[in-house]
Amino acid sequence: MSDTCELLFELGTEELPPKSLLTLSRAFEQNLIYRLEKMGLGHGDVNSFATPRRLAVQIENLVMSQPDTVVEKRGPALKAAFGNDGVATKAAAGFAASCGVMVDQLGTLKTEKGEWLSFKQEVTGATAADLLPEIIQESLSALPIAKRMRWGDGSAEFARPVHWAVLLLGNQIVSMEIMGVKSSNITYGHRFHRPDAIEIESPSDYASTLYSLGKVVADFEERRAKIKQQATEIAESVGGIAHIEDALLEEVTALVEWPVPVIGKFDQRFLTLPSEVLIVTMQTNQKYFPVKDSHGNLLPFFITISNIESKNPAAVVRGNERVILPRLSDAEFFWAQDRKNSLESRIVSLSHVVFQKKLGTLAEKTKRVEALTQKIAEALSIDPASAKQAAILAKADLLTEMVGEFPSLQGLMGHYYALADGEPEEVAVAIEEQYFPKQAGGALPGSQTGLILSLAEKLDTLSGIFSAGLIPSGDKDPYALRRAAIGIIRIIIEKKLDLDLLPLIQ
Repeated sequence: MSDTCELLFELGTEELPPKSLLTLSRAFEQNLIYRLEKMGLGHGDVNSFATPRRLAVQIENLVMSQPDTVVEKRGPALKAAFGNDGVATKAAAGFAASCGVMVDQLGTLKTEKGEWLSFKQEVTGATAADLLPEIIQESLSALPIAKRMRWGDGSAEFARPVHWAVLLLGNQIVSMEIMGVKSSNITYGHRFHRPDAIEIESPSDYASTLYSLGKVVADFEERRAKIKQQATEIAESVGGIAHIEDALLEEVTALVEWPVPVIGKFDQRFLTLPSEVLIVTMQTNQKYFPVKDSHGNLLPFFITISNIESKNPAAVVRGNERVILPRLSDAEFFWAQDRKNSLESRIVSLSHVVFQKKLGTLAEKTKRVEALTQKIAEALSIDPASAKQAAILAKADLLTEMVGEFPSLQGLMGHYYALADGEPEEVAVAIEEQYFPKQAGGALPGSQTGLILSLAEKLDTLSGIFSAGLIPSGDKDPYALRRAAIGIIRIIIEKKLDLDLLPLIQ
């Protein structure tokens, strides 16, 4: 082998969790690079690959061995190493023996604190081939996997059962056993289109071989871009624009190895539902991309990305249209049922829903928020009537069928149901805006009432949860206190509010 070589490692598995595939891929790359560099194995460019059935890393110009080093051992002090007659003491002899040499082969080390016996030894660096099995094993063991699976009779654990492993340095196989399988240069293509074994001749051929022989687009970013382009083009074929959200695009990319776009249609009657309801139904339940017109209105089409190049595409379309019908019918039923009862009629039931065991029910939280909106409105010299009514109704939509099915629609459905109940627009909008901003850099409440309600809701949550001793730490923040705190700060600064927080918190 040359001084540097190209490395390829691929772990073949059963279908990995789609929502964590990219996280696992990035973490594995970082773990591997960290350990290679820690071992003194320099390298060139790094390429990661991730599909539902594989995690892989390709590294260019990996140094083939650690640099040789000189190790110096310090022995006993010189004055303790020899007697007055110049004969070596037991301490000197013992040190020499531990180094595998005679006393007269030892050197001396002079420091500010004195002189010492010493021994210098050249240590030949270990080869990459010898180090890689342990490096790879440690890198996989350190992956952030919430729940590990066990399979077969062995003790191996991973996110999903492992079926094969490829480990190449150049065109040479590096032998190792990992999670019950032995490494080779054999991979496998698409589960249905190309299930047979495929030989990888060299790391540089990996992606192109899988594409041409395996019907697999191995590169995650390439696959994502391809799916986005496919969805865009097929939407244009019906005069629409694909509604593509990044989170869903990432999840769909993690579900397929060979993306094939399919467009289907649903009954126009469903367009009488709020568009957000249809969108969340398609995205959450079916992983479909909705289609809109140039004005942003929803069209009666959906796009799905199949993992199979079917010989009968029409049957695939019919199958997906058949599947989406009951989903949309459920949403239609929830919409109809929810509007039979007003938001106000649901308020009494909030006393049966616990917000947090130390802080009481949603009814008690509602009363606290209502009182707080009055204080905030007074401080800002704003009529508190609308804010009070919005606060009273704020949590009522949590008891609706629609929000029960799609929690992400909280607030939004309250907005729609409040308007259906004849509530003022200002109150209806505020019910939705209580949750603004929903993410970093997200929109702030646009109405005065929404601004007041949003501040009150967040201040109550922050004060209450901190008082209950549930302070967020690390990556654990189940009540989204960081987001609430940042939201309060953004609202006050960006809306230029002259508001003293301390009395409100008290």
